[in-house]
Amino acid sequence: MVRDRGLVVSGFVCLVRTDGAPVPPELVAQLTGALAFRGPDGHATRCIGQAALGHARLSVGARSAHDCQPLTLDGGSWIVADARIDDRASLVEKLPPRTCETPASDASLVLRAFLKWDADCVEHLLGDFAFAIWNERSRRLLCACDPLGVRALFHTEIGPWLAVSNAIECLRQLPDVSDELDDRAVADFLLFGHREDPSATTFRDIRRLPPGHRLTWSAERGLEIRPYWEFPIEEPLYCRPVDYADRLRTLLDQAVADRVRGERVGIFFSGGLDSTAIAATAVRLNRASADHPVRGFTFVYESLIPDDEREAAVAAAGHMDIPVRCYAVDARRDWDDLVEPETPEPYLPSMHGEARRICYAEMAAHSRIALNGEGADNALHYEWRAYLSYLLRTKRWKRIAVDAYTFLAHRRRPPFFDTLTGGGQRSPSDAVEPTIPRWISPDLVERLRLRERWEQVMRATDSEHPVRPVAYGSLQTALWQSLFDGLDPAYVRVPLEVAYPFLDLRVLRFLMRVPVVPWCRDKYLLRYAFRDVLPPVIRTRPKTPLQRHPHHEKVRRDGFPAVVASRRLDDYVNSSLVGDSMRSAWDTEAALRVVALSRWVAGLESPAAAQG
Repeated sequence: MVRDRGLVVSGFVCLVRTDGAPVPPELVAQLTGALAFRGPDGHATRCIGQAALGHARLSVGARSAHDCQPLTLDGGSWIVADARIDDRASLVEKLPPRTCETPASDASLVLRAFLKWDADCVEHLLGDFAFAIWNERSRRLLCACDPLGVRALFHTEIGPWLAVSNAIECLRQLPDVSDELDDRAVADFLLFGHREDPSATTFRDIRRLPPGHRLTWSAERGLEIRPYWEFPIEEPLYCRPVDYADRLRTLLDQAVADRVRGERVGIFFSGGLDSTAIAATAVRLNRASADHPVRGFTFVYESLIPDDEREAAVAAAGHMDIPVRCYAVDARRDWDDLVEPETPEPYLPSMHGEARRICYAEMAAHSRIALNGEGADNALHYEWRAYLSYLLRTKRWKRIAVDAYTFLAHRRRPPFFDTLTGGGQRSPSDAVEPTIPRWISPDLVERLRLRERWEQVMRATDSEHPVRPVAYGSLQTALWQSLFDGLDPAYVRVPLEVAYPFLDLRVLRFLMRVPVVPWCRDKYLLRYAFRDVLPPVIRTRPKTPLQRHPHHEKVRRDGFPAVVASRRLDDYVNSSLVGDSMRSAWDTEAALRVVALSRWVAGLESPAAAQG
């Protein structure tokens, strides 16, 4: 029997002197001190010969206070981790029994898995995690991050140092790590708003471990980075309608329970299906705990663009009897909050950081756990053409007939109706011809071959999946790292762990096997599975994207913000041309990324930043 305990999210660092010399205790203490924003509830360090580990703890739940890192179970292997291990009972059944009666922490489960399977332990772990394990006997380092990269892991190898951490700010404290920028990463941010290379960061000397990869080091073999996981491609799953609904609710129950573990929780709440389904699940699982253990937090627009999110969110919250707080993000008419202060890398968030900061602070005051509904749109993407082609190719005539009847019973019209009337999915030929902004430095365009890179990235997402190529590809895009980073404590600046139940691998694998017809049309599976717990206003509400682009409308209302001039910025853009041509929302978003970069670079060059 597994005795659960509260979650612990944290900051950590592991230093290795690759020349075998001992690590100075004051250095690991300095780097651990740079993690204080991630772990305000205590910190500890441990020097072990040529390696040293540091950990700053953020406790989530009353029982997590007893989790102590750096941790060893045998005196020879030491771990520091930022981890939440799911399906703990199944993992424990595979591990040797232990005599200690203290409830197992997530870090101890990872270390026990390492002691049994060595580097292959990552193949037995389910959850969101980043960790570093130093084995003193073999003088080997093992690091890994989870398959989707929800928990980040960064590394640098410079001079005699190899260092890994889940915080860029920490690694920047290491001697000889420079502030020189990675030109390609900066160009990616300016062009796309994120880094296309999953191993890149904005700093030349610091790299990111890609999702589903592990890093190993030994004196004999040096540094090695290899993938350990890839998203499986599986056949569609056919069963009764009620079985689809039951299976989804069961999996979401497991995903939410593993992330919350009986604690209070905040929900990034909207009037859409995804967040309300998660909220309904959390309410049912936590109903027996303290008053209002589940609370909703919603961003709304009140004047800039038409928005009915407030009404939908309030109606859904009222139906579930949970409080919801709405935060207007369009009240201010200046651009002072365009960029969050002191972000590790350039970042263009939603407008008006003041409203966001207030929301995050109030979420953290309620609970240090927040649930986010991202992932369902991707996994339930409606791509009937690929599905029909698969059925025709495999000659599943009976299935075609059954699916056609099922669809007509639900929709009263054939799946190709939208296409015949001018709607539905557009072909690639309908896409706008990509163009590189004219304010990008011509030297940068030629040196980095940005025209070829632009065309490659802007090409339609595709994958080898025979039934769900777009959905499969969208779950592996580098955009996810930007999403995770934007809600990381390093960006929100409050102690908050954001978790994504729909990105639980058990949930994703099931959703990717659900037949497209009829279950992915308008996310019908969610509407059907939660028909008894969601109010009609949510259950029947269509997908409602914003009617106009907020940044574009703000520029039209309040003017364009100033670009902060600097020598570094001149290496990438011609500032005098930025803001001249913003005919579309895309032009506006691209120009605002220059503003965000200019302010970030100015902060990097300020005396305060130089002092660390």
